[in-house]
Amino acid sequence: MSNLAEFLTRTARRHPGRTALRLGTTDVTYAELDERSARAAALLRAEGVGPGDRVALMLPNVPEFVVLYYGVLRAGGIVVPLNPLLKEREVAYHLGDSGAVLLCEWHQAPGEGSQGAAAAGVRALAVEPEAFAATLAGLAPAYEIAETAGEDVAVLLYTSGTTGRPKGASLTHAGLRHNTEVTSVDIELLTAEDVVGCLPLFHIFGQICTLSTAVHAGAALVLVPRFDPQTVLDTIARDRATVFEGVPTMYAALLAHPAAADTDVSSLRMCVSGGASLPVEVLHGFERRFGCPVLEGFGMSETSPVVTFNHSDRPRKPGSIGTPIRDVEVRLLDDDGKDVEPGAVGELSVRGPNVMKGYWNRPEETAAAVPDGWLRTGDLARADDDGYLFIVDRKKDLIIRGGYNVYPREIEEVLHEHPAVALAAVVGVPHDHLGEEIAAAVVLRPGAQATPDELRDFVKERVAAYKYPRHVRIVDALPTGPSGKILKRRIDVTTG
Repeated sequence: MSNLAEFLTRTARRHPGRTALRLGTTDVTYAELDERSARAAALLRAEGVGPGDRVALMLPNVPEFVVLYYGVLRAGGIVVPLNPLLKEREVAYHLGDSGAVLLCEWHQAPGEGSQGAAAAGVRALAVEPEAFAATLAGLAPAYEIAETAGEDVAVLLYTSGTTGRPKGASLTHAGLRHNTEVTSVDIELLTAEDVVGCLPLFHIFGQICTLSTAVHAGAALVLVPRFDPQTVLDTIARDRATVFEGVPTMYAALLAHPAAADTDVSSLRMCVSGGASLPVEVLHGFERRFGCPVLEGFGMSETSPVVTFNHSDRPRKPGSIGTPIRDVEVRLLDDDGKDVEPGAVGELSVRGPNVMKGYWNRPEETAAAVPDGWLRTGDLARADDDGYLFIVDRKKDLIIRGGYNVYPREIEEVLHEHPAVALAAVVGVPHDHLGEEIAAAVVLRPGAQATPDELRDFVKERVAAYKYPRHVRIVDALPTGPSGKILKRRIDVTTG
């Protein structure tokens, strides 16, 4: 059997009294999580959920998400995690596209989930802690785990839809188990003594690199329902968290927060960054302030998610996403699907057990993404002589100004060197003669001052003339997606 839920039952047998989940001052042990998920499996079966049925979970980082997640897997169903902030129209689309038979929605959500479910003709179940606990208590736990094959889909994870309507990446039990085991054992990301948080569990980074890996290792997962720098700092100090995992915007927010200098975060032994490129200046600043190394890796929804990582037992190179994990191969390809010359930039392509089975019911888009057994990630990268990989930029973000290629990340790195800059995003804007012009949106550090002209000149002094941003706009915040990743398509730099 290869059901992902087996990690939970195994850890519950070995460490029944150990804390599995913590939310505020409430702890859930592994024995309790195992029992509650077994009761949830009984509830789902009573609701008519059978092997292969899709069940959507629209909950924040609360214990009930984890209980239902493993309950669906135990029942042989497929988990469809959804952002609790989706609107009615979006929910209806996801439910219809996935063919979900049931939606479980958090009781404090805006209610768009149940409205979307009604529009899609799908049953909805409101999840309120006390009522949910009472319902589970009235059911006999179904401890058995449905038999699944390795190639069976465990999670249907919808991509962000930056190039069209969201697509469901079909992630298999085998792929998710492999990624969990490699992350836990090879990388030693978590041990039984660790306490970790706080990525959103509806996102693959949080789902596998925190939840599944914690369950595999027997670690404690601290749940933070919504990222807030002060809350995270307080949680690390209170619970003596040993590992923090986040996306670059979280690291920038923690580093810039006034309480960072006075909060006791000495319990941290390691931090992990993924989801997007971490500016080197933010990495160095965070490590100086928090006294803890930050290991960067690369992954995506379609790869379950980890592809490469800076392994703790090897030299670390700031700015690098490291080397491929066990059993995963990486190539850098040109537009014709051929390997680029050593040191040249190419599209990062991946082959291995972590790669998705395909996009749900989209054979043509699957064939386009994986034309020859190698998944095209859409990220441009280069490799150094030691085989360490460096993301240059997203292929779609490449700016071509007057025939010259400009990689936004290079310009963003320069902007982050300015002492007043907290966050920066560089994009291309249409230009009548050059095709595209370079523009930057910048968030300043609290209390810092800088003018657009000053920032423009700062970059101009450090890069070739065709690269510096002609348009610079200072903004209060950059638009981000549900995982905290900056959404460049929503950045407005038309003024400033």
